[in-house]
Amino acid sequence: MAVKPSTLPNKIIESRTLPPPSRLVKINGKTYVEIAGKRIPLGGPLPPLREGEKHLRVTSTLCPVCMRLIPGRIFERDGKVYIRKTCPEHGEFEELYYGDVKLYHRMMKYEETGKGAGDVKAYLGLATPCPYNCGLCAMHENHTALANLVVTNRCDLSCFYCFFYAEKAGYVYEPTIEQLRYQVRQLKKQNVTLAIQITGGEPMMRSDLVDVVRMLKEEGVRHVQLNTNGIWFAKMFFDDYEHAVKYTRMLREAGVNTVYMSFDGVSPKVNWKNHWEVPFTFEVFRKAGMTSVVLVPTVIKGMNDHELGDIIRFGGKHIDIVRAVNFQPVSLSGQMKKKERERMRITIADAIHRIAEQTDYQIPPEAWYPIPVAAKFAKFIEAWTGIPQFCMSNHPMCGAGTYVFIERGENGVPTKIVPISEFFDVDGFIEWLEEKRIYLLEGRSKKMLMLRGAIDLKKFVDTNKMPKGLSFTKLLWNVFIKRNYDALGELHYKMMFLGMMHFMDLYNYDVTRVRRCNIHYTTPDGRVIPFCAYNVMETIYRDYVLKQYSTDLEAYKRELDVKTFNPGEKYDRSKYLKRMKNHPIYKEAYKGIIF
Repeated sequence: MAVKPSTLPNKIIESRTLPPPSRLVKINGKTYVEIAGKRIPLGGPLPPLREGEKHLRVTSTLCPVCMRLIPGRIFERDGKVYIRKTCPEHGEFEELYYGDVKLYHRMMKYEETGKGAGDVKAYLGLATPCPYNCGLCAMHENHTALANLVVTNRCDLSCFYCFFYAEKAGYVYEPTIEQLRYQVRQLKKQNVTLAIQITGGEPMMRSDLVDVVRMLKEEGVRHVQLNTNGIWFAKMFFDDYEHAVKYTRMLREAGVNTVYMSFDGVSPKVNWKNHWEVPFTFEVFRKAGMTSVVLVPTVIKGMNDHELGDIIRFGGKHIDIVRAVNFQPVSLSGQMKKKERERMRITIADAIHRIAEQTDYQIPPEAWYPIPVAAKFAKFIEAWTGIPQFCMSNHPMCGAGTYVFIERGENGVPTKIVPISEFFDVDGFIEWLEEKRIYLLEGRSKKMLMLRGAIDLKKFVDTNKMPKGLSFTKLLWNVFIKRNYDALGELHYKMMFLGMMHFMDLYNYDVTRVRRCNIHYTTPDGRVIPFCAYNVMETIYRDYVLKQYSTDLEAYKRELDVKTFNPGEKYDRSKYLKRMKNHPIYKEAYKGIIF
C-alpha cells in the first residue's frame, strides 16, 4: 500500500539527562544564544505606546527575521488587540494579536497559571532563555496533554500552508518503530495520562501503521489520534472496498480512538484538498466502526472563513461519527509582507464572530470559553481526591471551545444548534467549583459537600431550555461528585465539541504562551518540545533535529530505483473524480448543505 519506511541511522540516546540544545556566549560585550549552528542576539527596546492606544501587558517575543528575543508590547487600538516589537537590526513589526478586545478581556479572566514549572518533568538543564532551551526545561509550566508523534514527512498532497513535507524539507524522515517507542518512553517519564496523535506528513503513507498503533498501546498510551487527510480511505473505497473496511477496522482494533481529519470547507472550490473524498472516507469509517472523527479546518481569511457555519452544519449532519470540529486559524510561516499577512490573518476572536454570524447567532460569542476553564475542573477533582490531575492551564489566547447540541431534520440536516451555555450557567458553575475547592482544601466534610452538591448542581441547569434526551444534571453529578468519567464520554456522544486552536508564528509570537503550551512534539533525540517552538522556530528545532535522523532524497530515490521523488505517492484525483461526482454516497453526504 505504501513504500516501506526508510531505514534511518539508529541514533537513539539512552541517557536520562539530555544536554541543553543551546548555550550563551559573550562577544564584544554582547550576549548571544548559540543553537543549531546559529548565533542569535538577545535584547532590544520596548516599543512605545502611541496616541489612541491602551497598554495591556508586556511580554517577550521574537524578531520575525532573525529570531532575536526582544520585548513585545500588547495593546488595544480600535477595539482590537495588537502586538508590537522592535528589533535593533530589522526594525519595527506590528501584528494583530486578537480581533476583539472585549472578548480578549473575557477570555483572560479565566487565566490559570497551573502548578508552576517545578511540577513539570524537566528533560534537560537550564542554559538559555525561553524559547531557546526547549526539551522540556524547568522554565516550562505545563505537562504534556497531547503529544505529536511524527511517523513520516511523506505526504500525498503538497498544501501551500503545510508546516512541512518531504519535498519541501529535502529529505525523508520516517523513524523505525523502536525509535518511536523510545520517544513514547521519554513521554512516560512525566507520569501523566498519555494521549498521542500520530502525525506527519500523512501517516497513511506508512505500510506498518497498524504496528505503530499497536506499539503505542503496548506502551500504555490511553488515547490514540490519527491525523490524516482521509484520502487513502476514499482511494481504498474505490480500489478495494472490502480491504478498505478491513484495514480501517484493523486500525480501530489496534487502538486508534479518534481520527483527526483535515476538512477546510464544504464546497469543492474552498476545500480542494478532500471535498470529493470525505463522503467515501466516512462510509468506510461507518462500516469499520470508526465512530470518533474530528474535523480540522485550517481557517484562512478570505479563503474559507465564509464557510465556518456550514462546516459545523456538515459535522452535525454526520454527528453519528463526527464528535468535534476543531478550527485552527492559520499560522503564517515564512517571511511575508504586512499587506499579505493582513489579507490572510484571522484570530480566534474573528473566527468566533464569523461563526456567530453564519449560525444566525445560535452560537454567540459568549458561548465560548478558553482552555484553562478545564483547569478549574481538574483542581476541584484534585482537591477532592488528593491525587494530581491532568491540568490544562494553557494561556487563554491559545484556544477556546464550547459544546453544542444539534437538532436535526430531514436528511439529518441541522435545524437548530443549542450551545451548552444556553441551558447551563457555565460562569456560575465555575465559581461554585472554585468555592468548593477552597472548602475541600480547608479540610471540611466531603459528605456535606455531596449532600449540598445534589441541591446546588440543579441550580445551574435550566431544564426548560435543555434539549430533549439530555440529562445534564445527572451527568454533572456523575462527573464531579461520583467521579464517574464515563459520563464525559456520554456528553461527547450526545453533543458536539467545537474548538479553536491558534498556533503562533514569528509575527505574533508570545513567549508567555509557549511556556504554558501542553501540545508537544516528541523528537528522536529524546526531547519533548512545545508545538509553537517546534514548528515556528523550525530551523533550530523541527528541521534541524529531524534532518539528523533522515535519508536525503537522492539516497531515497536510489534505494527505490526511481528518478523522480516518489512516483505514485502524490494523489491523482482524475482517476476517481467522475465516479465520486456521480455516486449517491457523495450526493447524500452534502445534501442540504451545498445542494
